[in-house]
Amino acid sequence: MAGKATDPLTKPVPLPKQDELAAAWKQVTDYWDSTASWFQLHWVEVLIGMAVAAVLFVLLSALKRLASRYVRRSEDLTGYRVIIGRAIAKTTRSFRFLVAAELVVTYADAPGWLERTIGFLFTIAVVLQIAIWVRELVIGFIERRSYAGEETHETLDSAMTLIHIFVSFIIFAIALVAILGNLGVDVTGLVAGLGVGGIAIGLAAQGIFADLFAAVAIIFDKPFAKGDTIQFDSFSGTVEEVGLKTTRVRAVNGELIIISNANLLNKEIENLTRRQYRRTRFGITLIYQTAPEKADKVPDILRDVIESCGATFVRAGFVDFGSSSIDFQVDFDGPADFAASYALRHRVGIAIYARFAEEGLEFAYPTQTTFTAAPDGEMILPYPQVQPVRRIEGEAEG
Repeated sequence: MAGKATDPLTKPVPLPKQDELAAAWKQVTDYWDSTASWFQLHWVEVLIGMAVAAVLFVLLSALKRLASRYVRRSEDLTGYRVIIGRAIAKTTRSFRFLVAAELVVTYADAPGWLERTIGFLFTIAVVLQIAIWVRELVIGFIERRSYAGEETHETLDSAMTLIHIFVSFIIFAIALVAILGNLGVDVTGLVAGLGVGGIAIGLAAQGIFADLFAAVAIIFDKPFAKGDTIQFDSFSGTVEEVGLKTTRVRAVNGELIIISNANLLNKEIENLTRRQYRRTRFGITLIYQTAPEKADKVPDILRDVIESCGATFVRAGFVDFGSSSIDFQVDFDGPADFAASYALRHRVGIAIYARFAEEGLEFAYPTQTTFTAAPDGEMILPYPQVQPVRRIEGEAEG
């Protein structure tokens, strides 16, 4: 017997099956009944656990408030206590609540579904809270290292922003992997994907990251700072700016030298500003006609002159027989500041010149003497001979 034909366009949408709704409702009622039965059987343990949990929640909240107050009142924002206080002040409310809830369900022998649910949320909260604490500690120690000295860089704020992002990404990525691993998820593919992605990004932006890490190294290691005079290769000048990618150096002649941070750190850099003194060396030449006893006194004369000018005498003495002079050398130290050292060098040079004039010591200069001979082989001097004046006995004076 054929049934009625139905129009497919007017076919009614099927409703959820009654048995599925009933099963869901039964599961909810089972949860409720098991919870109510658990509370009736263990209401003493539940109340004790809730009381202890409330006390624990209050203590954690009080510790958070004390840490926040200590950080606000501290003047040194990079001290170890302040760094730890900042980390404690980042304790979240969800973490405190779930710690208390985990204590209750564990102590009072809660039903399986409730214990699993609280345990799931507790695992997530603990891992995220640990990640927050670690991030604050790492960033705090980085800031302490950055601001430890008196010298700072203008690019520090920008670098710290990037460091915040970089540190947060790494720590929370590890936290995500840890959460999924604790929940039974296979994280092998995720870890492999993050590794491949990181390698790809690193290769694509290798030059940018190299300069960025070099800027961070300059900030933390402090080989030089803004305003320092440095020398590298054949260039020397004053550092005007340390950027995230390049460093700008104003040369002595006025031109601006722009060099990438990675390339600069690969060079041998001399920080002329941070030296404790500036050493000056003079070469002094005397004529060969200088008497040996006078030449022997030259180091003592130079010491007296240099110390009288306020410089620090280092050494002085004979160094060589020159082609037309006997050569001496003197070293002395002055202030590290270039202008002051330049003025001191001028005073010492003029004082040496004046003192040598008083002592009858003549400076040598390149000269050549040509000797000729007469036909009989007698040497003819290159300058006229002055005949001595003979006096006649009995000749009247005047």
